[in-house]
Amino acid sequence: MKVEKTSLLYLEVGLLLSSLILGIYFSIFNPLTERQVRKQDDQVDKIVDSYKNVPVYDNGSDYTKDHGENFSSEGYYYGLKWQCVEFVKRFYYVEKKVSMPNVYGNAKDFFDSSVPQGGLNEERGLIQYRNGGKMVPKPDDILVFRNSVYGHVAIVTKVTPDSVEVIQQNEKSSRQVFKLVQKNQRYFVGATIQPAGWLRKG
Repeated sequence: MKVEKTSLLYLEVGLLLSSLILGIYFSIFNPLTERQVRKQDDQVDKIVDSYKNVPVYDNGSDYTKDHGENFSSEGYYYGLKWQCVEFVKRFYYVEKKVSMPNVYGNAKDFFDSSVPQGGLNEERGLIQYRNGGKMVPKPDDILVFRNSVYGHVAIVTKVTPDSVEVIQQNEKSSRQVFKLVQKNQRYFVGATIQPAGWLRKG
């Protein structure tokens, strides 16, 4: 009987130590604990930045998620909360008084490769410029990135002789700076990641 009780005691202590070791392991090596996921999800709908009084909202820990559709008080469709497209369309509607003819599509669909340099992008109702052309970006332009599944769009906030700053929604940071290079009277934005071009109100 004494031997059996001692064996059970060792077994219980062993199980307790195993649980403790596993708990420590997952708390160190698991990139997102359950508590951290809840904390990030709690940030959804929080205003994280703004440009010209148009707020940028936190989309939470999963950039692929949306949180329902968003419309203006007049019924204009901004897009899915809180994707990058939603912020860009909301900014252009509120600040620039632009209602895009085509209110649908992913970010990469904002750039139409068939439109000539300085031509009208009829789907968006905006003038389109290619990266590497003779037109430098200006504040309020929409940079369009097509090098991912859905693409990405952002609003230009500042341009210097060697950089372009943007504000964006549904990214790790609401602000990002890209390199600007002028070569042979042509302007190139970005290094490893480059936009296809930019759109501007005519």
